[in-house]
Amino acid sequence: MSSFINQIFNEDAITGLQRIPDGSIDLILTDPPYGLGKDYGNDSDKQEAAEYLAWTERWIDAALPKLKPTGSLYIFLTWRYSPEIFVMLKQRMTMINEIIWDRRVPSMGGSTRSFTSVHDTIGLFVKSKSYYFDLDSVRIPYDAETKKARSRSIFVGAKWLELGYNPKDLWSVSRIHKEDPERVEHPTQKPLEIIERMVMASCPEGGVVLDPFMGSGTTAVAARRCGRQFVGFELNPDYCAIIDARLQSAEAELQTLNNQPTEPVRTKPVSKTTSTRKKSTATKKPTSKAATKAAPKTTALKTRSVRAKKLAVALSD
Repeated sequence: MSSFINQIFNEDAITGLQRIPDGSIDLILTDPPYGLGKDYGNDSDKQEAAEYLAWTERWIDAALPKLKPTGSLYIFLTWRYSPEIFVMLKQRMTMINEIIWDRRVPSMGGSTRSFTSVHDTIGLFVKSKSYYFDLDSVRIPYDAETKKARSRSIFVGAKWLELGYNPKDLWSVSRIHKEDPERVEHPTQKPLEIIERMVMASCPEGGVVLDPFMGSGTTAVAARRCGRQFVGFELNPDYCAIIDARLQSAEAELQTLNNQPTEPVRTKPVSKTTSTRKKSTATKKPTSKAATKAAPKTTALKTRSVRAKKLAVALSD
């Protein structure tokens, strides 16, 4: 039953998914063809819009039953088709996030008839309310200066300060450039930094990550680096060879990837000033608004009474 674990199959995903038992996958993480005519060594990305959407629905329906009840799906998309595919997925799962990946494309060139597209859209969907999500493993640590600026006693020991902040839904991570040491011969390779964040957040240690469109193998490499298992499919045999080489290299070795503090979390002290203020507040007699407003009126009446008595004495004389 587990013969599919840590395997990359050189075959069509829709056919190959029959190998995988239902309810055995913790996370589906995939970067399918975008329908933009890219050359992946085959015609997989050269479909008309209607054909592309129908094909997308077929592989989605083949893949989703493989998820555990706690499972999740991350899917990379282009803005051209993300609205239709998001609707498709909303009919089958619960949408948690739309994440925008800012590829940090240089501000030069581009279209003269539209705004230059510099992002990919990522959808996060879950199978049930009990989905797995480990925020602490992907928090972004604060730098030393920020932590020092938050050194007041009210901040000491605060979890968000010690572990870091929650990544937002706009991820600004540079695309893989030709000179990048991470680069391999694949036209749409995704950065390990992004894939590792998804794996750590949405797949438990030892869990299984499925990528129906392995491409350059980044999902498999990230899974191994993070102490997870993987399974995937790839049509192009040349890409399968690249994936195998990456998995055999030092790049795929297990890494210590967590954002836990390197020093003990400081215990939050009890403020003496705060406790003193609480005591003084407790012993202070409350004054009603009605009594406060009535005080000036009472004084005025007394003054008028004194004046009247003096006038009466003067008239009697």
